[in-house]
Order: sequence, then C-alpha cells, then structure tokens
Amino acid sequence: MPGALPDGDPAPVDGSLPASALKELGARPFGIYVHVPFCRTRCGYCDFNTYTDLDGLQSSYADTVLAELDLAAKVLGQPPTVETVFVGGGTPTLLPSRDLGRILEGIDERFGLASGAEVTTEANPDSVTAQSLSELREAGFTRMSFGMQSAVPHVLAVLERTHTAGRPQQAVAEARAAGFEQVSLDLIYGAPGESDTDWQTSLDVALAAEPTHVSAYALIVEEGTRLGAQVRRGEVPMPDDDVLADRYLMAEESLAPLGWYEVSNWGEPCRHNLGYWQGAHWWGAGPGAHSHVGGVRWWNAKHPSAYAQRLAAGESPALARELLTEEDRRVERVLLEIRLRDGLPLSTLREAGLEAAHRFAAEGLLELTGQRAVLTLRGRLLADAVVRELVD
Repeated sequence: MPGALPDGDPAPVDGSLPASALKELGARPFGIYVHVPFCRTRCGYCDFNTYTDLDGLQSSYADTVLAELDLAAKVLGQPPTVETVFVGGGTPTLLPSRDLGRILEGIDERFGLASGAEVTTEANPDSVTAQSLSELREAGFTRMSFGMQSAVPHVLAVLERTHTAGRPQQAVAEARAAGFEQVSLDLIYGAPGESDTDWQTSLDVALAAEPTHVSAYALIVEEGTRLGAQVRRGEVPMPDDDVLADRYLMAEESLAPLGWYEVSNWGEPCRHNLGYWQGAHWWGAGPGAHSHVGGVRWWNAKHPSAYAQRLAAGESPALARELLTEEDRRVERVLLEIRLRDGLPLSTLREAGLEAAHRFAAEGLLELTGQRAVLTLRGRLLADAVVRELVD
C-alpha cells in the first residue's frame, strides 16, 4: 500500500455508493483487503503506509477494523459472498493471531465466506512461530505470504530486513506443518551491492523451500525513503536498468518450472491479486486502504489515528473517491490485463492500439493468439513501453 494517496473528490460521510455501482456487485468476484499498518522497524526502501510507534492503536486495531466492516455491510446491502481475503501491511502478524482470527470471523459473519475462499495473510519470517501459524490455520487462513526478499545476509542488511538468512525456509516448513497448502515467498532484486551470484542464490534457496508461489520484484527507489535519500546523496548507486533486466531473465529461467501468470509472479496464482488485475470488486479496510466497487474507487485516511477517529464518530474513514468513466475502465483493463499470462482481449483496443499490437507482434514483443495479446518474454522486459502505445 504505497504511502502517497491520489487526488479525488470528497467521499460521502456515510460512505454511500451510487446505485449504478451497487448494481454491478455479483457480476465479478468480491474480495476484502485488510491493511495492518504496523511494523517493528521501517525498512529503508519502504514507501508503504506503515508505522512503528502506535502500540495503543495496535492493541485496539481489530475492533477498529470490525467497525469499518460494519459500515461496509451497511453500504453494500446484500453483497455477494467473499471469494478472497488478503491481510497485508505493514506486518499483519504483529497482531495476535486471535485478533486476525476475529477479523476473519467478522468478515464471515457480515458477508459470508464462499466455500473454498482464499484467505491470505502476509508475514515477515521472524514475526511468526510454529504455534502462531497453527493458530492462523485453525482460524481459517489458507495461504501464507512471507517477505523473504533475499537469502544473502549482506543484501538483507542493505534492505534493513530484520530476519536472518535461513529463517524464511524454516517459516515455510512451519507453515506446511501447520496445514497451509499454499505458501508464497516474495523476493526483491537489484539492491545496492547485490551480485548476480547473490540473486541466483536467493532464487535457488527460495525454490528449495518448495513454495507454491514466488513473487520477484525489482527494487524501486522511492522519494521520501531512507534509500532514496542515500541514492540522492550518492552514498549508494541507483539500480541499473540493464542489470535489472538481466536479473529478471535469471528469475524467469529459475522460476519457469512454476510457470509465470503475471509479469512478476510465478506459481499457483493468488486469486485475490488476480481480482485487482481483472477489475473485480473489493472493499479495502484499514488506514490508506483502497477499494473498488462498480467503477467507484475510494481510499481511506492514511494515519491510523485519523482513521480510527472517523469510525468512532460514526463516519466513513474514506478520504476521497473517484468515479471512473467507461474510458477510464477500458484504459485500466489494458494497463493491468496485459500483464497476465492470459493476456488482453484485442477487443479492448482502439484502432491505434490495435495497430501497435500488430507492430509489437511483428517485433516479437507480443503473441496474438485467439483474439488476445500476450506478452512474450522480451515483451515482459519492455512491458511499460508496450502498454503506453496499446492504450491509445
């Protein structure tokens, strides 16, 4: 959940949505995202909406989220059952397992969880134990996503990660023993001082842990972060684009047995994230969380205190919102669906975009099959450039 919020129109104090948006519920999957904004320490590269010194709010956080879920149930009326739940952060597992379980129970009571619902929580490898993982599984969580980032100690130090090398593999094993069939590992490549050998080591170690899913993201230097300040002062180098491209190719070669389904993701797809990329509906609860229902997108107040105060006053925590036009929604489809292995229907493209798609196919950046455009491996490396022309 990035730190900066976009501009938008003021959101209604009661959180109400247009009837046209509510009419679309049921046409696509419905999910719930819960943002937990607490971390023990803030990593130097992180631009997410997280806080390290709010113990008072942390202890009452589950109740605050449940208050927003009460509002959501009122606003949505009779929404479809929840297909996916994703608890992200921050470090959600800094909350006691019983609090995470209470939130999940609250979702089920207010909306109903679909049979076979995917229920994910993120975790730092050192924020869980064998016991807490067993408690989470018993509470109904079905999927764990661990922030591994690297297997190399000096890279972990640069990224200011608190876990030690080896702990992610142990956490995966503990999650398996607790009954989790779906376990994901997140990796970051391109950290200052990371070598090709370091990155290959991280890939090899991650695969040896036998996760069902791996995410691999290039390090992005964000303004306002400690890493951004270090780069600006010349203390560490900006990640080199050619190096990042080479690292991505290494990732594809190593992770190919899992199979890519999104530009930065391999393995058994995360159904919740697929919902984002495919324009599904979701309610985002928590400070700074974003939501989307039927072409209306809104976002909550960022600071946990402001968020909690609005709910305590009986008001929506939504700070602002935007009503997407049909063209807005078409452009978003192009931007997001082209990233997927299933690709983008050519019918979403206008004349200029369709001409660009045929040109990119001739250049080996796209495959055009079954009236869909799918990025090739080379196209994935140049995805941003490709999509800029497809949206025309």
